[in-house]
Amino acid sequence: MSVDLSPRVTLVGAGPGSSDLITRRGFNVLQSADVILYDALISEELLGEVDDTIPKIYVGKRCSSHSLVQKDINALIVEKAYEYGHVVRLKGGDPFVFGRASEEIEYAENFGIPVAVVPGITSAVAVPQSQGIPVTKRGVSSSFWVMTATKKDGSFSEDLRLAAQSSATMVILMGVRKFLEIAEVIAKYRGRSTPIALIQNGTLSNESFILGTLKDVSEKYRGIDISQPGIIVVGDVVSEHPSFFEEELQRVLHTYI
Repeated sequence: MSVDLSPRVTLVGAGPGSSDLITRRGFNVLQSADVILYDALISEELLGEVDDTIPKIYVGKRCSSHSLVQKDINALIVEKAYEYGHVVRLKGGDPFVFGRASEEIEYAENFGIPVAVVPGITSAVAVPQSQGIPVTKRGVSSSFWVMTATKKDGSFSEDLRLAAQSSATMVILMGVRKFLEIAEVIAKYRGRSTPIALIQNGTLSNESFILGTLKDVSEKYRGIDISQPGIIVVGDVVSEHPSFFEEELQRVLHTYI
């Protein structure tokens, strides 16, 4: 534990899942923590690399099983900063990609507590990459659009429809439970033969995925564990996956045999 007990906060991006994908700076800051507040997708292996004497408090939010609402997390950050000194707020991916980082920073700074940020590797790029899917490729896709599936009220973001009308690769976070609805919305604007992938537990040993096209996602979806988060990728870049054409061949053979 550090000697300086002056209240301060560092938001650290832990990366997409695997414990060795945190940045060097992020890992060093983690070792300097007086207390750690961590999210649901943080690797237990990574937490195990921190001194056992450092308190580690779970504040994760996952599907309908919320540990704390955001306002309570904000208050806890401030409380622990005054109690312990250096609070490391450990977040999956990058803190500024749907990580509510701005809210936590603003709240802490309102109490005069200095806040620093250590960027993390965002799962929006790293998880597709872990499956051999690039988000851009010359001659295939010149841009990508990262979005959350729904807004605060549960309705689809307008960005989903706008992105579907473009030629950009679509990377959709927090959309597993609405996977079929999302595919249906996109299919209104893109051909039903457009490739789509759903990747769960990205970069971890139990990583899983489904591949297909917008026209056959319903049959692929039956085996999905909707309690697990995942990343949806839509666009021609998905066909870069080593197994894509094999999957399509099996589907065609199944149709005609």
